[in-house]
Amino acid sequence: MEKTKPILLTGAAGFIASHTARLLLQQGHQVVGLDNYDDYYDVRIKHLRIAELSKNPNFNFIEGNIEDEVLLKEIFSKNQFAAVINLGARAGVRNSILYPKKYFNTNTLGTLNLLNVMLEFGVKKFVLASTSSLYSGQEMPYREDIAGNCPLSPYAASKKAAEVTCYSYKHLHGFDVSILRYFTVYGPSGRPDMAIFRFIKWIDEGKPIQLFGDGLHSRDFTYVDDIANGTVLALKQVGYEVMNLGGGNKPITMNEIITMLEKLVGKKAIVSQLPAHNADMKSTWADISKAKELLGWAPKISLHDGLERTVKWYFENQKFIKDLKV
Repeated sequence: MEKTKPILLTGAAGFIASHTARLLLQQGHQVVGLDNYDDYYDVRIKHLRIAELSKNPNFNFIEGNIEDEVLLKEIFSKNQFAAVINLGARAGVRNSILYPKKYFNTNTLGTLNLLNVMLEFGVKKFVLASTSSLYSGQEMPYREDIAGNCPLSPYAASKKAAEVTCYSYKHLHGFDVSILRYFTVYGPSGRPDMAIFRFIKWIDEGKPIQLFGDGLHSRDFTYVDDIANGTVLALKQVGYEVMNLGGGNKPITMNEIITMLEKLVGKKAIVSQLPAHNADMKSTWADISKAKELLGWAPKISLHDGLERTVKWYFENQKFIKDLKV
């Protein structure tokens, strides 16, 4: 990817995007970050991420929304972008059930806005963050070519709609599109609404862990730096490809995660079991052979090492995290 032109990274204050921005900057790219500081989770951690990125002179931050096509045109008119990485999205499976229109406005129509403005300004490389939430009731490990992906939530449906919209722009306008389906990302500076962040904080503070279901539901946990690396590699010209980015190993149950975190934090967890949610998938497990073949990508950080790094970051930032809403 040409380094004389900047890359537009949407959702720059988010968990995955901030790590992706850091990697792009380390590689010598110029990055224009766009984010609207959505308050789905505590925005203080988003401000912390942007403050760290802004120390690099090659990072330019703009506060704004991908739903605002006028703003997008203004940004594109001032920059000759080499590519767009769209990590700007409304997150949260359960919240999407309450506010489905908001999710489609951002995740689907926001993606359409970006594609339209890219078309107007002659930018053809697009990387879209999608989700493992698209797979349900299918044989594991999940392959990208499984027929009949069945979204169980408006969140997943809005992501699927964004994927197929990208395909139409590839077909009609010659866009080059990498679609990445992420599998349960965790790591330092993570989302406070996600299980691993919450579990570490609750175990350390002696508060009950809110465990939905019996703890036997399992996930293909993937360390955030591995995800960021795969996202940057996806800037490669591929035509149109959907690729899983996941740990690639047998999924780990939430009960096993709690046991591992107890050892790393050094305290016993108090578990409060709650009813399982019907929008939650029982298990996720990625077949990552396609990303290996096309991008030369494979995860490098083991679950133990990743959790150890995450707990270390927690204790290093314990004073800041203490008052965060989880």
